[in-house]
Parts: sequence; C-alpha cells; structure tokens
Amino acid sequence: MSKVTIQKNIKTSDKHGWQDYEEKILSPLAMKSKYSRGRKHYEKEHPYRSLYQRDRDRIIHSAAFRRLEYKTQVFVYHEGDYFRTRLTHTLEVAQIARTISRNLRLNDDLTEAIALAHDVGHTPFGHAVESVLNELMAGDGGFNHNEQGLRVVDFLEEKYPSFKGLNLSWETREGIIKHSMNASKDFAARYAEFNPAEHPTLETQVMDVSDEIAYDNHDIDDGIKSGLIFEKDLRSKSRLWSMTYKKVKAEHANLNSNLRVYLMIRNLINMQVTDLIENTFRNVSKLKVSTLKDVLKCKERIVSFSDGMNNLRSELREFLFDNLYCHWRVLRMTDKATRFVSALFDIYLHNPQLLPPPFRDEPQSKGVKRTICDYLAGMTDRYALEEYKKFFDPYEKV
Repeated sequence: MSKVTIQKNIKTSDKHGWQDYEEKILSPLAMKSKYSRGRKHYEKEHPYRSLYQRDRDRIIHSAAFRRLEYKTQVFVYHEGDYFRTRLTHTLEVAQIARTISRNLRLNDDLTEAIALAHDVGHTPFGHAVESVLNELMAGDGGFNHNEQGLRVVDFLEEKYPSFKGLNLSWETREGIIKHSMNASKDFAARYAEFNPAEHPTLETQVMDVSDEIAYDNHDIDDGIKSGLIFEKDLRSKSRLWSMTYKKVKAEHANLNSNLRVYLMIRNLINMQVTDLIENTFRNVSKLKVSTLKDVLKCKERIVSFSDGMNNLRSELREFLFDNLYCHWRVLRMTDKATRFVSALFDIYLHNPQLLPPPFRDEPQSKGVKRTICDYLAGMTDRYALEEYKKFFDPYEKV
C-alpha cells in the first residue's frame, strides 16, 4: 500500500472505529466503551484508542505500577531474583485474564486495565503489613488494599495539571474496588457510588478469578524452587497436582525435575482456565443472562469454576496455606516486616515533621494517620527497609 493511500485512509477513517468493532465482536454481556459512565473529569475521546485502552496505558505509566517491581508476592525481593514480585504477578494475571475475556467475547481492554491496576494499592511485604496497617488505622477508616488502589488512581498519582489522579473510567475504578469481596465493613456507606448491591461487570469477575489462578500456580512454582514445599508432598495431598503429574509423566518420559514442574504448572493453568470458560458459558445459560443489565442484577457471580474444579482447587489451596504461607521462614519474614512497619508508623505519628515532602505538607487536609498510611503503603520492600535503617541504625546516613 502506498504512502498516499495510507494517509487517505487515515483521514477518511471512522474517528471512533473501535466502537463499531466492539459492537460487532463483543458479547451482549460485555461492557462496551460507548456505554461507559465516563470519567470524573471530562476529557475528549481519543480517535484511535478506547477509553479502556487509555486507562490501561495510564496505569502502566504510573509510579505505583512501577513500584510493584519491588513489592513482595511471597518472597522478599532480596531472597532471589527468580521469585515473583507484585509486578510479575500482575503481568501474569493480565495475561490469563485477557485469554479468558477474549474467549468469552468480553471487553479484554477493560479486563486488562483492571488486572494491571488490581494491586497498585498493595503494601510492601504482602498481606501481613496490610493487616497491621488496618489495625493501626482502626477508627480512622481502616486499610484495605483494594480501597487503597482506588485512592492511588483517584488522588495519589499526579500526572495532569487539571486534576489529581489518573482520571480513569468509572468501570475500571469499579473493577479495582469491587473485584473481590474483601471490603471494609462500612463499604456500602463509603462507596455508594459503585452500588454495592450490584455485582461488577463480567470483565471484573474474570480478573478476580484470574488473580486466584495466577497466584495459586505461580506460588507453587516459587515454593518448589525455594525448597519450602516438595513435589512428593503435593502428590499425596492434592488430587489436582497428582492428576497433572500422571498426565505429564505419560506424555513426556525422562524429564528433569525443573522441566517437569514447568509443564505441570502450565497444564494446571490450562485446566483451570478451560474449566472456568466452559462453566461460565453454562452459568450464562442456566441463569438466563442475556444483557449487561442482567449481569449486574444477577444474584450470584457468573464467572466461576465447576463444583468439581472448586473441590480440587480447595485441596491445593489448603496445602499452600499450611505448607507455604505458614512456613516458618515466611512467617519470620512477615513478622519482622510487621514490626518495623509498625515502628515507622509510630515514629511518623509522633513527629510528622520527619515525613518527606510532599507528605509532610498533607496532614492538615486528610489527617496525619491517613497521610502516614498512604506513605507506608506506597513504599517498596527495599525503600521500607532503608527507611527503617535510617531511623534505627546509628551508623546509617539519613
């Protein structure tokens, strides 16, 4: 095609061609861009990117997203370069979620945007520090990483001269706050904007289950590589692992242990994704869901595993909880992390002038505790460790 022809096509093309694409390709159950509730602050539509594509791009370019590289998944970053971080976990969630979303003919741009943003409110050192911050913030709104993620994209990121935050679409913001049921007790009162009585979009539901698939299977991989859990124990305690082991062994003889584990993880993910897609189609038919409105009003979540797969996954997740997440080495690190994050919180609370700018200038507007909480939650593992050393190691430069 000549240069002249290309330029002519660009000039005469449909300005919002992606809207026509969505109408032709996506399911009636999907959330289409043209029906979005929009952004808090008005912005002109982009001629060649839907608003969900723009949401995705804004999240990728945010500071909070970059910081996920040095936030714990299970293993603290300095324990080894191989292990997952919040960033690699997030990318794996997005990959799985896109595959599921596309096969269900949902809006995979929206699904991807929610997936990439779902952990931007997470604390350093994993869920243990989230629990500590929730205790420290009792009486002041508490702490929940989904709700913190919404604070990040609505207020804490500063990229635009006209408003604070990333000004994401309503649907992406809803996905961040409602993708899981782990919400604060006063969620309904504080987030009435998102109608807590309604289920979120199918794109959000897909992302939620994709998160589970990713961390279950990749935590197994990291756990085996770290030497904290063992294949032989998995075979005896998990029928799902045992079934997959027999399948891989029958198809491939004489594999070394590393390659065998890789193929087993790959097969486990494929089995769960396949079951989820097929069971979701069955749910749509059984529940007689035919429109997006039906999705939001449905009394149960539509994107779900079959009962058989749920039972198999429950065994596997119970094994991980008992043998990996409660392993003494993991517990030691999380206990250490909760103690020094608590110590940092106490220092800043009693002397807010020790906070760096711009946080030092914030307390009057939103309360000292919330400012400290925002600062600590935004830290990477490495930065939190360095801050602790600066306060408590007399030989460390401040």
